[in-house]
Amino acid sequence: MKKVIITTFAALLLFACQNDQSSDSANADASVASRRGCATQEVLEAQLKADPSLAIRMNEIETFTAQHAGSNFTGRLVNGKIEIPVVVNVLYKTAAQNISDAQIQSQIDVLNKDFNALNSDYNNVPALFSGVKANIGITFVLDQVIRKSTTKTSWGTNDAMKKTAQGGIAPTSPTTKLNMWSCAIGGGILGYAQFPGGASSTDGVVIDSRYFGLSGSANAPFNLGRTATHEVGHWMNLRHIWGDATCGSDLVSDTPTHNTANYGVPAYPHYSTCTGTPVEMTMNYMDYVDDAAMYMFSTGQKNRISAIFTTGGARASFAQP
Repeated sequence: MKKVIITTFAALLLFACQNDQSSDSANADASVASRRGCATQEVLEAQLKADPSLAIRMNEIETFTAQHAGSNFTGRLVNGKIEIPVVVNVLYKTAAQNISDAQIQSQIDVLNKDFNALNSDYNNVPALFSGVKANIGITFVLDQVIRKSTTKTSWGTNDAMKKTAQGGIAPTSPTTKLNMWSCAIGGGILGYAQFPGGASSTDGVVIDSRYFGLSGSANAPFNLGRTATHEVGHWMNLRHIWGDATCGSDLVSDTPTHNTANYGVPAYPHYSTCTGTPVEMTMNYMDYVDDAAMYMFSTGQKNRISAIFTTGGARASFAQP
């Protein structure tokens, strides 16, 4: 198991999502992605250029997290859990992109299962990791669906879908509601999220409409709603399990050190060549494997999430009355 490292912001850049774009984006957009990819790295770099104070805020969040990881949730609780209202913003050019209310609800259902250890594959966690598999204990409720027709073929990753002036939909009450955008992103990107510390005007999670909720076998292997689970994990301050560096750190003590991202459905056990040759936790939601191959968070990840919702945390407003 790795040592938790408190980083400077230069190292923080390493945790953002690895870009897995096809060299031929037109071909990537014409067919379902074969490898998981997200665009948080380029989004984060653009935000840093626009707002250099973001680096300071993110370092402060890391310091707070190190001090308060594992704190009990405080403030507004529903049945003993934080309940997060979700606003889904649907931007569509085609009928297929105008995803149904049922598909949207299926995504909320997946999030509730995955963040409460109610997913049917939770019991598939290997014995080696059974002692650290965790119930995050956060629930989600659909608050509102906002739909808007557009002439855009793809939105890219510059947050245009979040800006009314650029044809998008501005977030609704982003300090108390999780905003999700369903749209055609392009470039082979499944989704991306904004980490705690960014501007509220762009806060939330973006998912390509083909991978939103239980989207049908045509969109396999990313049709089980786990893209949103992965991205909401980022929104809750979780890093990629490989730390976005060879044998990097995700700042969680109970996840093994990974060489790099894993794809597809890795055979178990999959050994890292990093120090100690640990068995990699490829089934963790914060790896890059197919939807069917990811099905757990760890206790260390739960503790890290708890810090942002406790009093003084970056998302404490979600837990307040």
